[in-house]
Amino acid sequence: MRWTSRLRFQADVRDCSLLRRDCTHPPIQWVPGARFLGVKRLRREADHSSPSSVECMKSYIEFEIQEGAYDISCPDAQCEKQGVISLLEIEILVSKELVEKHSKFRLNREVDLDVNRTWCPRAGCETVCNVCGPVERCLPQSVHCPTCSSDFCSNCKNPWHSGFSCEENTRRLTKEGHTDLMEPSIPFDSDLIKCCPMCNVPIEKDEGCAQMMCKRCKHVFCWYCLASLDDDFLLRHYDKGPCKNKLGHSRASVIWHRTQVIGIFAGFGILLLVASPLLLLAAPCIVCCKCRVCSGSSKLDSEDEMQEESAS
Repeated sequence: MRWTSRLRFQADVRDCSLLRRDCTHPPIQWVPGARFLGVKRLRREADHSSPSSVECMKSYIEFEIQEGAYDISCPDAQCEKQGVISLLEIEILVSKELVEKHSKFRLNREVDLDVNRTWCPRAGCETVCNVCGPVERCLPQSVHCPTCSSDFCSNCKNPWHSGFSCEENTRRLTKEGHTDLMEPSIPFDSDLIKCCPMCNVPIEKDEGCAQMMCKRCKHVFCWYCLASLDDDFLLRHYDKGPCKNKLGHSRASVIWHRTQVIGIFAGFGILLLVASPLLLLAAPCIVCCKCRVCSGSSKLDSEDEMQEESAS
């Protein structure tokens, strides 16, 4: 393992930011312009700067990939920037197999969240197909695969059935003796199953209030009219209109919720008013420190470039 002048490490025992205890592995610290394991420029601007050992960071990233994490954030709870570990850093620290697994998982999730893309259902094809035309909530559309030239339904993934609904087509093909059918489509017209208005994923409601949050895209909406509630912190949507008094909570609980929300915003406002004079006084010191850090980083970059030129 080759360590460069920009990679800070010591061989002695020290506190690892991941384990929060003594760790004998050589610690690393992500810094702007760092070079690591033969990579000249790991990141031009680091999103996090927390000292952690190579082995601990590697184990952490491997665990997150095995758990199916989409974005792997800095593991240090005290990290000032709370950055996301880049794909380049992941490629450096873990095996090629795990990198491919992580990339495939990211692609699967991106396709699942994109209403304009879907996977070809034919075995072994593994092609991402474009869903043509305007997409409405869970309505079936004809999708053409450019690889295997098959046309299938965007909803039930069976061969395209013009003039038939997914349920009717499944029953018709079953009577004709077809055994290579996909699973029957979900009855989206049910009162208990609706599609997320943002990402189109089916959602089943068995109990609870009418304020729904999609587990996939985190979109908050009304179960009855599918209106967006992302910015409705006080739940005013249920005070009027067709969804009036349909939230599913008592009036007292709604008032208590609104009191808490207003109290939080008022507390932030008071804190800002109290802290603003202190921030104005501390601003020159912060700017000076930033300038010194930037100038020091520029000097180190120039020194590294001179060393590279002399070595070549």
